[in-house]
Amino acid sequence: MPLEIERKFLVNGDFHPFITSTTYIMQGYLSSVPERTVRIRIKDDKSFITIKGKNNQSGVSRYEWEKEIPVEEARELMSLCEPGIIEKKRHVIPNSSLFFEVDEFMGYNSGLIIAEIELPTEETLFEKPSWLGREVTGDVRFYNSYLSKNPYAKWKLSNL
Repeated sequence: MPLEIERKFLVNGDFHPFITSTTYIMQGYLSSVPERTVRIRIKDDKSFITIKGKNNQSGVSRYEWEKEIPVEEARELMSLCEPGIIEKKRHVIPNSSLFFEVDEFMGYNSGLIIAEIELPTEETLFEKPSWLGREVTGDVRFYNSYLSKNPYAKWKLSNL
């Protein structure tokens, strides 16, 4: 089973000088229950369907299966998604042999910036850049599927 091992952080500093590439992402959810999500994603000129399982106890690992699909099919499937399409710019920032993906959300989630790093193992150590903020790994409020139903614009700042 393919496993995604990922840690998430809020961003509280200027990461822009370190960006090596940026893509535009639009994604929706055909299913977003706690046990699994089924996501449709259009990323620039490519599209994917992704199934993710429930996180393990640490919140760091979960099953993930992804397959590229034609953009036309993704657009059709997007119309079947639950309300709350996510739009964001994803910036890639190298970190030694790894890299951070920094998501700068748009629309109703504007103002929220989350950095993710995928790791080969849960124990893998990595350098934490100065612009990295509080870790939110395993906090469901920062899952895209949660943000699609509970946009950041409706949060109270005390919720952070």
